[in-house]
Amino acid sequence: MKIEFNSTLPIYLQIMKEIKRQIVSGELVPGSKISSVRELAQEMGVNPNTMQRAFSELEREGLLYTERTSGRFITTDSELIEKLKEETAENYITFFLDAMNKLGFDNNHILKLLKSFMKGD
Repeated sequence: MKIEFNSTLPIYLQIMKEIKRQIVSGELVPGSKISSVRELAQEMGVNPNTMQRAFSELEREGLLYTERTSGRFITTDSELIEKLKEETAENYITFFLDAMNKLGFDNNHILKLLKSFMKGD
């Protein structure tokens, strides 16, 4: 897992965002084991404490769970994953609509452009 970090958000939040993206996209399969804090920290070039914070927050949100001697795993709660997927989609749509509105497009024009784009015209 490689992320290009930026200075606009704390690194642990960027790690969380990437792991969430991988969960909703199916790259990280429900019930699958995730690499250890140390392994991922080394792979990403971050401090293990930063990775631990991201993991702790993801556990608090219910997206990861720990089995004492086996490690951490991706949640198998399909409703939680679906909810996260919808929230993620809503965030992307909101960002898109805000950007289009700032360019001067109203909702009707945006919808027309989307329909045309999706038809391949």
